[in-house]
Amino acid sequence: MQLDLNLLAALDALLEEGSVAGAAARLHVTAPAMSRSLGRIRRTTGDQILVRTGRTMTPTPYAIAVREQVHELLHQVQGVLAPSRELDLATLERTFTLRWHDSLVTLSGPALLAAVREEAPGVRLRFVAESSIDTPELRRGEVDLEANANRPSAPDIRAENVGESRLVIVVRQGHPLTRIRTVTAKRYAEAEHVTVSRRGNLSNALDDTLTRLGLTRRVVATAPTEAAALEFARDSDLLISVPEATTRSAVADLGLAVLPLPLDLPSAPIYLSWHQRYDTDHAHAWLRGLARTALAM
Repeated sequence: MQLDLNLLAALDALLEEGSVAGAAARLHVTAPAMSRSLGRIRRTTGDQILVRTGRTMTPTPYAIAVREQVHELLHQVQGVLAPSRELDLATLERTFTLRWHDSLVTLSGPALLAAVREEAPGVRLRFVAESSIDTPELRRGEVDLEANANRPSAPDIRAENVGESRLVIVVRQGHPLTRIRTVTAKRYAEAEHVTVSRRGNLSNALDDTLTRLGLTRRVVATAPTEAAALEFARDSDLLISVPEATTRSAVADLGLAVLPLPLDLPSAPIYLSWHQRYDTDHAHAWLRGLARTALAM
């Protein structure tokens, strides 16, 4: 059966007004057009719906029985086709899944959670670890927001640069490089290094820059997270090169030293990414706003 949702609106108006003329005025159509709609409703339901009694029209027992159901169905349809533009944060209950770089979870996660709990106590945040391979969870709707240094290339993924941080060298207190006035590119390359890579890569853009200068560094280990790499640096003469912003609290807690990187490299970007299906989702847009603020701190 081919169903016309316009008939549902017409039936609701007829049952509410009790007349063809009144229903026509309610829906801003002509009386003949509403009369034709009533005829179609009668053929579809097999019921007269309204019958003439003197100068008025009286609903049939079937019409009386379905009146509330018709009104509720129409309300539900309107809610689906024209969703509310208002967001009640006080009553919002939803769980968002965020896949952020581990250092960004440490740096900005607490601020985001505090802001969320203050405005929408019924919302839960589910932070999950990054994978060592590219995964499609963002496209499948299994992850709501990503935050890392990578700009997605897929056309259906939105990406916004929400911040950046310059690269620095992190070493233990008392490291030989802390006792010299200037760390040169040559001294930097001569040291032993730990890289941060969830894929286990032993080289990155730093090595490309050193190669152009005729230099090569020795990478003795790679760690999947910055937190792990910092532990390596704390108890040895190993260097790690990481974005300054993501190491602020950890450096202070672990008693490490920060030195300027002697290479001409652009700052590391921070991208916030989501699937385009959430562009007009008001709760998601609200969370994106809080995430932008937290990541820019």
